[in-house]
Amino acid sequence: MNNLGIWLVRSDSELLAATLQHQLGGTLYKPWLNTSLTQKEQFAAAFPLHRRWLMIAASGIAVRFLEGLVQDKHTDPALVVLDEAGRFAISLLAGHEGGANELAYQVANVLGAVPVITTATEALKPLVVGIGCRKNVSVERIAAAVKLTLAQRHLYEVREVVTIDLKANEPGLLEFCRQQKLQLRILSSQTVAARAWLNQPSAWVQQNVGLPGVCEPCALIASPRGQLIISKTALDGVAVAIVEDAGFQERL
Repeated sequence: MNNLGIWLVRSDSELLAATLQHQLGGTLYKPWLNTSLTQKEQFAAAFPLHRRWLMIAASGIAVRFLEGLVQDKHTDPALVVLDEAGRFAISLLAGHEGGANELAYQVANVLGAVPVITTATEALKPLVVGIGCRKNVSVERIAAAVKLTLAQRHLYEVREVVTIDLKANEPGLLEFCRQQKLQLRILSSQTVAARAWLNQPSAWVQQNVGLPGVCEPCALIASPRGQLIISKTALDGVAVAIVEDAGFQERL
């Protein structure tokens, strides 16, 4: 059983799908090539063959295709819906148990899209942690810097960790997120450069990364209605900033 199935509903999505397949692997489905069955019938036959699905389509199409196939959150495959412009990766089915939330982040990080997570556990987590770090910083140093910056707040309040693309494969950062079961969101350097919100620019970061700062703008971009509650705090080559999201009730 191949882990990931990538379902296209139109040939217009082939380039987008190929980009994702190159990064994530998986099997591409082009149902318009089979005119003997409807796409819905073809999807129903293929649905049990993969534990994770990425459908490039409107969410309404995905809902109609899933009719009669969904059984139980503990056994259903994960399904993420991606719009054809590659802007939003929506965790639609089996977010926690099936891993659709994680897949949504993986897809979003490949494309620079926004991961859309609606499971209640994540919705109730108000903190976003922005991190910038020097090359090959250890997981222990990252953990120590995050703990210092959080102060009286807790890791279970953290919704996601955010950094720039230059740090997407930083071993210590990846291991920290894995150990703490936190999603890592990657923003392009161009996105951060265009919205470089920060309290105090860093000459070192500007010289070495080409940006005036990383942790503060990353956290603010990822939580657009949030407030910077802890500005950049640096420890042993790791810089951390914390943004707290204003929940709906708090904004009334």
